Amino acid sequence: MRYAAKMAFARGMPLKFSAAVVGSFVLGLAMAASARAADDKIFVMKIALATIDDGLHQYAKNYAAALARESGGRIKPEIYPSSQLGSIARQTEGVQFGAIQCQIVAPEFLAGIDERFEVLAAPSLVTSMAQGQRLAADPNVIKLMLGLGADKGLHGVGLFMNSQSAIAARSPIRHLADLKGKTIRIFASRFESVAMERLGAIPKPMTLGGVLPALQDNALDGAISSIAVFSTMRYEKAARYVTETGQPAIFIIVEVSRKWFDALPADLQRMVENSAAANSVAINPQTVEINESARKAWINAGGELISLPADEQAAMLRTLAGVGEEVSKAKPQLRSAYQVVYAAAQNGP
Repeated sequence: MRYAAKMAFARGMPLKFSAAVVGSFVLGLAMAASARAADDKIFVMKIALATIDDGLHQYAKNYAAALARESGGRIKPEIYPSSQLGSIARQTEGVQFGAIQCQIVAPEFLAGIDERFEVLAAPSLVTSMAQGQRLAADPNVIKLMLGLGADKGLHGVGLFMNSQSAIAARSPIRHLADLKGKTIRIFASRFESVAMERLGAIPKPMTLGGVLPALQDNALDGAISSIAVFSTMRYEKAARYVTETGQPAIFIIVEVSRKWFDALPADLQRMVENSAAANSVAINPQTVEINESARKAWINAGGELISLPADEQAAMLRTLAGVGEEVSKAKPQLRSAYQVVYAAAQNGP
């Protein structure tokens, strides 16, 4: 049989299985070429954030550099700070639909997608940077937070603590009583809203882009954010008094577009996830340094840093301690998520 086949081939006679063999061979070549093309393709990764020259921006630069290096240039990160790609809401939509590949943001701003995104904004949950960093590294918290939004176009890859909160105000807030009746900008979180109401203030949810103009126009009396935001965005010209309440902690989540992520080769998917996780830990000492530098810069620019009297700070924490339970008790999914982060926050020194 082999001899006959060889003779037929030598005489140019077609073999019955020649079409199948040729087809299989061509298909194999096509698949190999396709695999090589996927390996050679450059994937642009637009990284969007609302702030600049703070912990979020530093994370973006670290992450971008790591991915460009580790992928051998197959991932091409582009960083867009200071809301260059639109408001926080527009950035999130861009990530969901694949127009933007990555967003670095406080998870509270994603609460419209899933209300559990805001659980880390519960006041009195964290009272120090060290405690917050441990919380962000807790496996149960990571699993919870990075899994949210998976059915809405998001793929969580990183989580870290950026800072403790402070309030920049047009007039000084030296005592808890000074908050009463004041309109204070908060993140998009029911936890923060209830916290401000308990302290006698009027909460006003607002994304970052509109905060400074609102302070300048007297539409706000004060705003909650990080000292790095106040310093780099020159808030001292409109609200030179910063009261460092520390509440709530400001955590940051790193979300990539599921549509974009699913189109990546498997090795690049692993790089995107592993590098985000590694940089979520590596950023910790840098955020501490960035916040401390911002405090000094604030004073040098003519701003004032204020701390509540020790007894009033303790009273504030007691007042806010039950907010997490109050907000989550009527919502089973939110309550379950809050219990996960609350239990994690109690671990460690």
